[in-house]
Amino acid sequence: MLTYTTYSEAGGVGKTTIGAALLECHAGHGFDVLAIDMDQQNGSLTYLLDVDAPRDDSQADNIVRHLIDRPKGPLEDLILETEYGFDVLPSHNMLENLEDLLKRARQMAEDLGESDEFDPYDRLRQVLLESGVPQKYDVIVVDPPATAGPHLYNAVSATRSLVIPVEPTGKGMQSVLGLEELVDGLEDRLEAEIGVLSAVPNGVGRTADQDRYMTEIRNRGYPAPVTIRNRSSLFEGCWDQQCTPRYYVETHRDRQRDHEMETLEKIDQLATKIEEVGGL
Repeated sequence: MLTYTTYSEAGGVGKTTIGAALLECHAGHGFDVLAIDMDQQNGSLTYLLDVDAPRDDSQADNIVRHLIDRPKGPLEDLILETEYGFDVLPSHNMLENLEDLLKRARQMAEDLGESDEFDPYDRLRQVLLESGVPQKYDVIVVDPPATAGPHLYNAVSATRSLVIPVEPTGKGMQSVLGLEELVDGLEDRLEAEIGVLSAVPNGVGRTADQDRYMTEIRNRGYPAPVTIRNRSSLFEGCWDQQCTPRYYVETHRDRQRDHEMETLEKIDQLATKIEEVGGL
C-alpha cells in the first residue's frame, strides 16, 4: 500500500490542486484510491472536487466524530465516490475545533483510565485501522491544512510519508526548513521514520535565483523528478470550475494548450515515480 500526506508550510503553492491531479493519476493507473480531507477551510479538497457532503451539518456523522470516539456509524459510510475514479472521505466544519475536541476526548479517556489508548495525534491511524478501510485501497492520500497542528500531526502519523509542493523562492525554502524541524519533532514523538517521497517544485521559472533554489532542494536530499512551471491560469481554472486539472483541460478549455498538456504529463510521471518509490 502507498500512503502519503500532501503538505507545504507555505500556502498558495498548489498543494491541493496538485494533490487532486495525483489522485486522478493513481486511479488512472488502475489503483483503488482514497483521499482523506483533513482541511477545514473552503480551500479544501472537498470544495475543489465539489463533493456533496454535509460539511455544515453539526448533527451529521463525519471524520471528527470518529477521531474523538463519538461516531454515528461505520467510517466507510462517510466515503463518497467522485467522478474522477477515486473516493474521498470529505472534510467537515467540526475540523475547525479539532484541537479542543481532541483535548476533551483525551480528558474523558483519562477519567476512564484509558488515556494510554488515546493519543490525540495518532487518532486517524487508529480509526483507519479499526475500520478496516485501508484494506480496500491501494493508495491513501491525506490532505491537511497548511498549518501545523492536530490535523497535520494525525495525517503524518497515519501515512508516514510526505509529498511536498514547494516554490523555488526564498519563502519556499523557509517553508522547507520549517517542515524539516516539524518532521524531526514528529519522528521523535512517533518513534518512527517519516520519509519524503517527492518534492514538487511549482511555479518554476528560468531565473538564476530559482536555479539556485532548485539545486538547494535537491542537495537537501529531496527527490524532485519533475518541475512545474507557472500554471496559474490552469490551477485557478480548476478552482473556478471545481474539478481536477485534467478534467478542466478536457472539459472546460476550448482547445488543448501544449504547455498545459505537458504539465498534465509531468504530473502523471510524478505519480508513477511516487508509486515506484512507495513500492506499488
